[in-house]
Amino acid sequence: MNSDKNRIVYFSHGGGPLPLLGDPGHKAMIEFMNILPEKIVRPDLILVISAHWEETVPTLLGSPNPPMFYDYYGFPLETYQVNYPAPGAPEKADLISRMLQDSGIPSQINANRGYDHGHFIPLLMMYPEANIPTLQLSLIRGLNPERHLRLGEALRPLLDENILIIGSGFSFHNMSAFSWRPDGKPDPANDAFQDWLIEANTHSTYVATRNELLNWEHASNARYCHPREEHLLPLLVCAGLAQAPAEVIFDDAILGKRGLGFGW
Repeated sequence: MNSDKNRIVYFSHGGGPLPLLGDPGHKAMIEFMNILPEKIVRPDLILVISAHWEETVPTLLGSPNPPMFYDYYGFPLETYQVNYPAPGAPEKADLISRMLQDSGIPSQINANRGYDHGHFIPLLMMYPEANIPTLQLSLIRGLNPERHLRLGEALRPLLDENILIIGSGFSFHNMSAFSWRPDGKPDPANDAFQDWLIEANTHSTYVATRNELLNWEHASNARYCHPREEHLLPLLVCAGLAQAPAEVIFDDAILGKRGLGFGW
């Protein structure tokens, strides 16, 4: 396997279905998603940790053919007809669930839920053929950073397989502060937090990264950028999985606000 290509990625997945509508505020993100597969070894399976699913314990999709879950509102009719027919992987979901149980992390399978937009929007841009099996893993209610870091650590055996692991969130997620136009105003507060995220994730040692991220609320403007942290926590799962510093793979504007992507 080509070791210089990413096996774990965290990215900012944009605003609802707007990327599929060619929204100008998503131009940089759309271009990034289209070329991202070039930075990744083509996987046999894709595991997505989406910001848009929270359960009491980590939960995996268990359907062999997951339906679509249109978890956005007020968009054109065409966005509710989008289909991403990639097969699920129920047998692998069972194996991952047992892996978590063996690590002392209770888990469960949901055979009915479908792919939410944190899952199918980026994958439609990355792998439009929808011919790679995919799984989705929930966040844990309560949004405790330590629990999500440990969740990532428990998933490390997956790195021995040809699996792409995606943390799908948004490094800036203050809905009231987005500019819903292509050209946002400068935002020094957001820049300070994004710069902190880069420093935290590209530290030369894993221990430093871990400690920085666990204390993310103490970073400059943390709660301005994340009034609620569900879009940041997929990053902590990825950092728990990784055992080396991240590289910045995206740093550009989405909806007029700077957003980041990391690869390991």
